[in-house]
Amino acid sequence: MAVTQQLVRVPEPRLAGCRRSVEELHRLCSFELAPRADHLDLDWAPAPLLRACELVGVRSEYLAALRRSLEGDTEVNPAYRHYPGSIWGHPVSALEGPDVLRVAGTLRGLVPDTVLASLPIDGWEALGQGTRVMDPRGYVARHFAALLDFYDEAARRRLAVVMWWD
Repeated sequence: MAVTQQLVRVPEPRLAGCRRSVEELHRLCSFELAPRADHLDLDWAPAPLLRACELVGVRSEYLAALRRSLEGDTEVNPAYRHYPGSIWGHPVSALEGPDVLRVAGTLRGLVPDTVLASLPIDGWEALGQGTRVMDPRGYVARHFAALLDFYDEAARRRLAVVMWWD
């Protein structure tokens, strides 16, 4: 099974529950505690998204916000690393609601079209991807749009975001 990055929007009390209980966190990471509409599967896009922004030299505050949107700030529950079935090398991390607001606000200033226009048509080598299964511009564009929409909705609803690799 492929390992892809997952994000989910959650209310702060749910995040607090996951911080206290590995069982609660496991249920969240098993797609049981949030509506499907609050989940985002980013596939393998985090590295190409970051690399595309680095290649075109986006301002450091945008790159930092993008990195936070993909990596979070804090590990939700370190004990979960030892939970059966968890992916040890990739801890579950999160952004609290106020941080989601800041990250989403900064990401609104990032213009994906500018980044995409600078990508080579066959740019997997530049993006650090080892396969050439699809158009890099389309791949990056689709995932940029999904990520920005996801964070806009999380900010609008004042939700936290939890992320992990699954």
